[in-house]
Amino acid sequence: MSIRERLPLPPLSLSGRSRWVILGIGTVTLYLVGALLLGLHWSQPPARTSVAQVLSQASGSGQVPRTGTATVGSLIYVTETLLAKPGGYLSNDITPPGVWLDNMPNWEFGALVQARDLARALRKDFSRSQSQSTEDSDLVVAEPALNYDSGKWFPSAESSYRKSARALQGYQQRLAMSDNPAQFYARADNLRNYLVDVETRLGSLSQRLSASVGQVRFDTDLAGDPAASQSTAQASERRVKTPWMEIDDVFYEARGSAWALLQFLEAIEHDFAGVLDNKNARVSLRQVIRELEATQQTLWSPMILNGSGFGVFANHSLVMASYISRAHAALSDLRALLAQG
Repeated sequence: MSIRERLPLPPLSLSGRSRWVILGIGTVTLYLVGALLLGLHWSQPPARTSVAQVLSQASGSGQVPRTGTATVGSLIYVTETLLAKPGGYLSNDITPPGVWLDNMPNWEFGALVQARDLARALRKDFSRSQSQSTEDSDLVVAEPALNYDSGKWFPSAESSYRKSARALQGYQQRLAMSDNPAQFYARADNLRNYLVDVETRLGSLSQRLSASVGQVRFDTDLAGDPAASQSTAQASERRVKTPWMEIDDVFYEARGSAWALLQFLEAIEHDFAGVLDNKNARVSLRQVIRELEATQQTLWSPMILNGSGFGVFANHSLVMASYISRAHAALSDLRALLAQG
């Protein structure tokens, strides 16, 4: 055996550049894994509140619960939850992992649209006794602030929505005051006007969800009025189909919209109890709530499936459309009851 063979081999060593490359790859991998896990956590929907919790919070801040306290409190809760849930408000994020997420931003937009509708109803109907009455000063601030561009980064949407929440808190506090009070009128006509907007929103969501598999629809825009006309003529039949990349967007928007609406309707059941009982309409409202509760069931699939009607795979959009459509029909019945003398 030669002397060279008896000498131990020198240990293998990495050059400085190789070490930096391995360190960089490891760092990027850890960051991506961490961002993925954080994104999954941020994509979980927040918990719902209850009327009892809303009233308890109002009482804890020294307020005497009055008519309207539950409805305004539920709107405050939804607005603040959009800002304070895990990850905060994600719709205008420009950095990872928020910029990579699309399910939660669409969920946020659905909830935000319902919050905007209720804020408008508060300013236009619930806080006013007649068409010539004066608008509430806090609601004049809250309603337009909530309608700020949801995707705006600077000035941020969050700052505008916080401004709206503060104004709503001021209105809620004044509901309990004897001097400089705010008013909330629980009347059948006020409630019916608000439910018209809710019914329109649900009808639109139902149509968009049903279009996930594509449908040939008749043009019924002028049906029922022989003297009606429209600005642009359309074909008597047209194919409507949601683009493949937007199917999950519509699904999560509907899910967020139903989440917010659930809490608003439960609060309305409390504040409008006398009106609903007088019209024998409480059970109709509860049916709407029950249908919307079904939209919040746990989604076990890792992705939104888009199977055909009676095909092998599920179609989550059609299932959601079924619940939304039934809530829409129950709302029509409720509005009819409220319109009766």
